[in-house]
Amino acid sequence: MSYTQTLLTGVVGALLAVTAHGADIAGAGSTFAAPIYTKWAGAYQQAGGGAVSYRAVGSTEGVKEIMESQVDFAGSDAPLSDDELARNGLLQFPMVIGGVVPVVNLPGIKPGELILSGRVLADIYLGKIINWDAPAIAAINPRIKLPDTPIAVVRRLDGSGTTLIWTHYLAQANSEWKSRIGEGTSVRWPRGIGGRGNEGVATFVQHLPGAIGYVAWDFTKQNHMSYTAMENASGAVVQPGPETFKAAAASADWSRSLFPILTNEPGANAWPVVGATYVLLHSTQNKPERGEATLKFLEWALTNGDQAAEDLDYVPLPPPVVSEIRTQLHARVKNPSGKAIAGE
Repeated sequence: MSYTQTLLTGVVGALLAVTAHGADIAGAGSTFAAPIYTKWAGAYQQAGGGAVSYRAVGSTEGVKEIMESQVDFAGSDAPLSDDELARNGLLQFPMVIGGVVPVVNLPGIKPGELILSGRVLADIYLGKIINWDAPAIAAINPRIKLPDTPIAVVRRLDGSGTTLIWTHYLAQANSEWKSRIGEGTSVRWPRGIGGRGNEGVATFVQHLPGAIGYVAWDFTKQNHMSYTAMENASGAVVQPGPETFKAAAASADWSRSLFPILTNEPGANAWPVVGATYVLLHSTQNKPERGEATLKFLEWALTNGDQAAEDLDYVPLPPPVVSEIRTQLHARVKNPSGKAIAGE
């Protein structure tokens, strides 16, 4: 069974049950982050922690559910503003970094063989480039015989942090996209078929000849999808993978903010479409036992979760960032009487 089928049959949302020490907790949100939360949950339980469930419903739905206190934590790839966090009594911290990758269905063209640029991608999604043998694509792929095949554009149907990362990049790379479409978790797409979640986009791309879409790198690998190389901000052609994701993350200035968007970062080896995935939780925990259990899980993931992240080709956070997150979690998550809840 493929990873997509696994997600579609609800394994990500299934409760991973073991003997619990303290309250069981539930999270929901980002499909981009679903693989790592699922892997962390299993390892945490094997280490003696409580039961953790995570539903891959998309960043927008996850944020809605944490705002309505339906879950103990939410995963989102679209960071909320300071005003939004304060208005809803939420805290937000990055957990890992990952890449978003163009995927295509072009038989005869090997994974990583086709090269695309941000400007070309935006023109495809704008509907200005409609065939794969268009001059703009041929110009950066002189060694490939491109098919005279219509391009079937696939994009997200649901509100998505992956879409925010993608559209933020397109707005940086193409001024017409920036002025006409802009960026966000959901935009007024000029064209395309909508898939729900990373798995929905992956499924459409796999079944539509000539299709192009964008998904998290882990979905690309698990489903053996054909991906493209990219021209980055320095003009270099780079392949997606841990090293180019790390190169992009290394350029981020974490001292200014814990919520950077890591697209179009400088560096000859930097993948141009990279972002962090964030966890959101309430600053005041009305159910302190569940709040403490949530902090224990997050503390465990920050301390012990790097190898699992690397196994899935995410990039762990820099140690100084982890230290700052740990300090803030312990100081700012409180019970209704205003006392800090210990997470360890």
